[in-house]
Amino acid sequence: MAETQTEPDLSYIASVTRVRAAAGALLRDETGRVLLVHPAYKDVWEVPGGTVEPDESPADACTREIREELGLSIPAGALLCVDWVPPSPPWDGGLMFVFDGGVLTADQIAAMGPCPDELDGFAFIDPGRLDEVLIPRLARRVTAAVAAIEHGGVYLEDGIAISNS
Repeated sequence: MAETQTEPDLSYIASVTRVRAAAGALLRDETGRVLLVHPAYKDVWEVPGGTVEPDESPADACTREIREELGLSIPAGALLCVDWVPPSPPWDGGLMFVFDGGVLTADQIAAMGPCPDELDGFAFIDPGRLDEVLIPRLARRVTAAVAAIEHGGVYLEDGIAISNS
């Protein structure tokens, strides 16, 4: 007996929550310092990365953003964390992905060509100083991502690890 296909309930689909998504990379130098970038269009420091475009996976967005911002061809590595960021009008809630971009060699660092339309600076920062440079939520997220290199990936809400216990 053949199964009958039903049409999707378009009103239900239209009511499903949609969230924005962004992806970044945790890139480090050989001493363990974290690469931060200063976007030319913002007054804050961030990890390399950006918004996930339509029909793009978070991993592909991360890889694309590293290439666009820094001129490096580095694939997104292991997922270190996903952070649910609550709505803050005019922004909807969002899922922020941080992937392990690995340790950059001296040659890769020397070859970095920050795009002037995207970035006006970059710096390697000791992980213990992230909260001095990043906004609090991002400092919590990046600190959790650094810890996840050793302890495995983590789910966060507003930069705070959520326990299942």
